[in-house]
Amino acid sequence: MEHKNTWETYNAKQLKEVDTFAREYMDFLDNGKTERECIDQIVNTIEQAGYQELETLVKSGRELKTGDKVYSVWMNKSIAMFRIGKEKMTEGINILGAHIDSPRLDIKQNPLYEDGGFAYLDTHYYGGVKKYQWVTIPLAIHGVVVKKDGTTVEINVGENEDDPVFFVSDLLIHLAQEQMEKKANKVIEGEALDIIIGNKPLIIDNKDKDSSHKDEEEKSADKDAVKKGILEILQKSYDMEEEDFISAELEVVPVGRAREAGFDRSMILAYGQDDRVCAFSSLKAMLEVEHSDRTACCILVDKEEIGSVGATGMQSKFFENAVAEVMNLTGEYSELNLRRCLSRSCMLSSDVSSAFDPTYAASFDKKNVAYLGCGMVFNKFTGARGKSGSNDANAEYLGHIRAIFEKEKVNFQTAELGKVDLGGGGTIAYILALYGMNVIDSGVAVLNMHAPWEATSKADVYETKRGYVAFLKHASL
Repeated sequence: MEHKNTWETYNAKQLKEVDTFAREYMDFLDNGKTERECIDQIVNTIEQAGYQELETLVKSGRELKTGDKVYSVWMNKSIAMFRIGKEKMTEGINILGAHIDSPRLDIKQNPLYEDGGFAYLDTHYYGGVKKYQWVTIPLAIHGVVVKKDGTTVEINVGENEDDPVFFVSDLLIHLAQEQMEKKANKVIEGEALDIIIGNKPLIIDNKDKDSSHKDEEEKSADKDAVKKGILEILQKSYDMEEEDFISAELEVVPVGRAREAGFDRSMILAYGQDDRVCAFSSLKAMLEVEHSDRTACCILVDKEEIGSVGATGMQSKFFENAVAEVMNLTGEYSELNLRRCLSRSCMLSSDVSSAFDPTYAASFDKKNVAYLGCGMVFNKFTGARGKSGSNDANAEYLGHIRAIFEKEKVNFQTAELGKVDLGGGGTIAYILALYGMNVIDSGVAVLNMHAPWEATSKADVYETKRGYVAFLKHASL
């Protein structure tokens, strides 16, 4: 089977729509480099579209009816959105699911130290990364600091042109003979990914000090003077003490805005497209489809890159609890009805797929790989090597999806992540499949996956949104 280039199928109107959608998506990436920032954007957007907070409705006991739109946020890092359909939820719902976390460096809880005249922040990398890709590039710090009194300070340093940036150093090539002989996963060790945040010592003015204390204070100033200078800046800028790192969530990400790539501007180069490309497309599809027979749902979750664990990951009961609360407000809840709803649901587990890279052609099966610009991607199964850790969608379900997409003229392709014995990856699909629902992996092909800068095709992003719209309208077995 040949792959059809999606660009060739568009008329002039659609080409304009592709660019408009791409600009909206790039703005979303620029303003959402962390899970919390993504949630803030999403909530602002859906509330303008008439979505109401589920917790508020639960407290008031207000009944939900066809057409109502509700959402539930969990710990500011995951969200579930529902638009109530005509059919009872016990007949199943149509679910779009994606994740909003991305590979990065996380600041440790006791991170600040000085060595060799530099002040550093100690980091722990998050998700699967090639560690050598994170050195010598400008980095920004995003996140929150929660102080003992419960106040929250938001941190976002490095993105504005007049902001300072941070970086991880690397050994100069002139002295790197031994380093260059190491394996790629050892060239840069995880504990070497500490970011440099300063080099200037704290200067203490002793002119008006009692001379008897002068020598003692000068000696004290000499020790960790650069670190003390940084602490003074943190105190003045954020009213933050060193101990406040204990209750901080600070993420180190590449500096820079999403950019159009190529002379033809056909691609998008940006940080965090895995998997915010599917998250944004899912969100837009939910807003576009106003009416459908089945209740539509979109879940955007945290922690996928480290196994979907924790209270905000897909393995949490957060989603199941939210469905139960919604069913209670529609007058349908019972434990049995909840099980029936989930088992009869249909889901697109949306995550990125590897795009064919001619430079590394030997890693791919050319017949079963996604190509940039050839539309939305379906992965019947993922997993590693012998499909370990995979969801493997039923043929009947895939046939049903094919019929929907052909009816709506959505361009799609099927793929695997790479050659069978070279590895693989996981998504949230297998977790939802535990309920017995029909689930298949789908999404957008990405070049440079998990690198600080990833590439997608504008056409694929737009076509994926079209696919999600078609799914929400028609998916039910």
